[in-house]
Formats: sequence, structure tokens, C-alpha cells
Amino acid sequence: MSSYRTLILLTLILALGVVSLGAYVRLSDAGLGCPDWPGCYGHLTPHHAAEKIDAALSQAPHGPVSHAKAWKEMAHRYLAGTLGLLVLAIAVAGWRLRREAYGSPMLPMLLLALIVFQALLGMWTVTRLLKPLIVTAHLLGGMATVSLLLWLWLRERGQSAHAYFAQASHLRGAATLGLLLVIVQIALGGWVSTNYAALACTDFPRCQGQWVPPMDFEHAFTLHRELGETATGELLPMAALTAIHWVHRLMALVVTLFLAVLVARLLRAPGYAALGLAIAGLLVWQVSLGISNVMFSLPLSLAVAHNAGAAWLLCALVWLNFRVRRR
Repeated sequence: MSSYRTLILLTLILALGVVSLGAYVRLSDAGLGCPDWPGCYGHLTPHHAAEKIDAALSQAPHGPVSHAKAWKEMAHRYLAGTLGLLVLAIAVAGWRLRREAYGSPMLPMLLLALIVFQALLGMWTVTRLLKPLIVTAHLLGGMATVSLLLWLWLRERGQSAHAYFAQASHLRGAATLGLLLVIVQIALGGWVSTNYAALACTDFPRCQGQWVPPMDFEHAFTLHRELGETATGELLPMAALTAIHWVHRLMALVVTLFLAVLVARLLRAPGYAALGLAIAGLLVWQVSLGISNVMFSLPLSLAVAHNAGAAWLLCALVWLNFRVRRR
């Protein structure tokens, strides 16, 4: 069982890395570095596809294809493929150890199904030319993978590993709502990123010098459309990008206020102070990064850190929900 737990932990660490690397690929505009799937121009590596990459560069020197972008994209695919194999190993081991494990083997099987769906979303991300709905779904799938791996690892540690946490059933409702709010905020953040709306507002706390700037919510949140276009194929107006950014900011305020209250309750609950402080620290980190991305015009390092911070904050809320639901 110890090797099974170790396998889950290593896979969880890799999943966090894959999510961060995926953000790096997306934010560095390398998502179409290899415009086919699963290889690169039909080859295993960009090195073997060098001639075709050179041909694409000669036709569009500033296009989405370059040697550097191809390697970024393929590195993400290699790690995602490794993650898939590890999840498959977890599913097999979970089934074989189903009489010794601390829960049903259905959770590892669900993880495996999610990874298969993630692979499909990864393929569609490329073949559908970075369609915002698909790219956002791919991001959420990665976050869901991290969450399920964390829950599985916590479960397989057994009851003795959680004995220092007091019963806190009175926190279940707040913990659940906090988790849901963070998930919604991550989805909105993904929608901002996949629509390239992060710099629709370049000032803070106002947006374009106003508290409520001109916004187009209808086109902003039409899900089935191509990148940079409305559902009818017209250029997506600036007012729509502003609406996407503004809603993400507004939700950030809601999440911050709610989690601040939740942290105050955790600090008063026996055994939960450390987890409460961790959530508070991650929340401050995320808010600071969000503001910094606006004020410093979205530097790549800060943008990737903001995505990684979202994954860590999600993990903290998943951990909390596991704790308050333990028997």
C-alpha cells in the first residue's frame, strides 16, 4: 500500500507540473506550435519535423509555428502522456488493491476516464485552432485531475493520518461553497486567458478609467464561437473582452471576501488554524499576482504563477473539504 500511495503522490506532483506547463504553453502562444496531434507534423519530435517547421516559418515568419514553440508544445504532450500512463497504473493498482484500499476503486477509474477525456480535449484544442470553450474545458480538466489525485492520496493515507483534526461538520457548508466559488473563478480566469482578455483593463482598481466601463456581455459569454470572433464570425468587440475581464475581477472580490470569512472561522476551529493560514496565504498570493499582471502588462512569469497559484488554492480547498467530511 505504501508504494501505491507513493505512486499517487508522484502523479499528483506531475499533474501540478503539467497544469503549470500547459499555462506556459498557452500564455507564450505556443498552443499551435505543432498544428497536428499527437506528433509534430507527423513526427515524434520537432527535431524530426525541422524541415516542415522551416517551411511554415518561411510562409509565416510571425505565425504560430516556430522551433521553440514546437518544443514547448511537445514537451507538454510528453509530460501529459507520462501523466496518462501513471494514472493508468493507479487505476490498475487501485483495482488490484481494492480489498486493501480505504475506498472504492471507482475513484481511480474515474481518474482514468478523465485523463482519456483530457487527451481528447488536447487533440481538439489543436485541431479546432484554440477554440476558447475547448481550451477552457482543457484547463478545467487539468484542475479536476489534480483535485481527484489529491483526494485519492488523502484517502489512501488512512484515518490515522488525520487524527489530529477535530470534527468540524459545522464547516461543511462553508467549505463546499468556498470550493465551488474557487472553481467558478478558475473557469472565469480560464475564459479570460483563452480569449486573450487579460489586458482589456490596464488599470486597477478601475477598468479603462471607470468603475463600470462599456461592456458587451452577450458576445463575451457566447460559448460556441471561434477564437477572437462572435458566433456570427465577426471580430469580437473590445466591449466583450472588457466584460470578460471585468466579471473575473468582480468574482475575485466575491471569492476574496468569502474566503476571508472562512479563514476566520478556521482559525477558531481546533486543529484547522494551519490550513486556514495556508488558504489565507494562497489567497493573498493570488490577489497580488492578479493585480500585478494588470499593472505590469501580463509578464509571462507572473501569468504562469497566477495559473499555478490557482491550482494550489484549489488544492487547499479540496484538502479542507476532505478534512471536514472525514468520519
